[in-house]
Amino acid sequence: MLVAEALRSLRASASTTLAATMTVLIGMFLLGLLIALGTWVVSWSHHVKKEVIVKVYFCTETTCGHEVTAAQINAVAAKLHADSRVKSYTFVSRDQALKRMKKRYPDLFKAGLTSNPLPASEEVEPKKAEYADAIYRSFSPHPPGVESIGYGKKAAKRILRVAHVIELVFVIAVLILLVAATLLIANTIRLSIFSRRREIEVMKLVGATNWFVRGPFMLEGLITGVVGSLIAIVLLLLGKELVLPTILGHIDAGSDVSAIPFALNALALLGVGLGLGAAGSGITLRRFLRI
Repeated sequence: MLVAEALRSLRASASTTLAATMTVLIGMFLLGLLIALGTWVVSWSHHVKKEVIVKVYFCTETTCGHEVTAAQINAVAAKLHADSRVKSYTFVSRDQALKRMKKRYPDLFKAGLTSNPLPASEEVEPKKAEYADAIYRSFSPHPPGVESIGYGKKAAKRILRVAHVIELVFVIAVLILLVAATLLIANTIRLSIFSRRREIEVMKLVGATNWFVRGPFMLEGLITGVVGSLIAIVLLLLGKELVLPTILGHIDAGSDVSAIPFALNALALLGVGLGLGAAGSGITLRRFLRI
């Protein structure tokens, strides 16, 4: 009976039903787009943070007048191992450093080198990019055998600043969109209820309980929420399959950069659409039930 009454009401107020469905559709489409784009950008910011590496350069004959000893290298490794802010560290020998340089800048080695000018080093990945400066300062003064330490302080601070701004903007944008969608849906449903206020008053006067009156309207909100969300999901799926490959083809990002899985995004939109539809109906009805 409740479902039949809700469907009858939907047919009777087709224009307001269509308006409510379109409002949910637009809100959920924008929310889904924002979630997909926002999570991709946040993932990219995490990828960029991983590039913040602290490098501990060891002494060579040229820089310190003597080569670093195995004991000194082990002492630095033990210090890094004991530091809770360090995620991992990798020893790079002088030969490995030279091979990397040849691969990255082959033109520099066309004339040939009589000796290897590059030092051995430890490449330290912090657990968080924000820990890089603290790890850097933990090596002051330099331990024996360490010639210098670097992590691109200015570039790292710029990366962290941009990443924090991106994450903050994403959270604020999602909250604003949710509030806006809720208000739009509630106002649209309010129009539907206002057009039937006489019917509600009569039902109350003959003894209908608040929940008996509220039930069909909340079910209407659920139906419009589901329909609007499903259409939004279909449109997002079309965009994902047809438009997204073209856009990503022009963006150079790491293989670990990705947005939230589409299935999770779709479930989130469906849940939010259901919640907004039901809540919008329930909250809006409160003023009309005070008779």
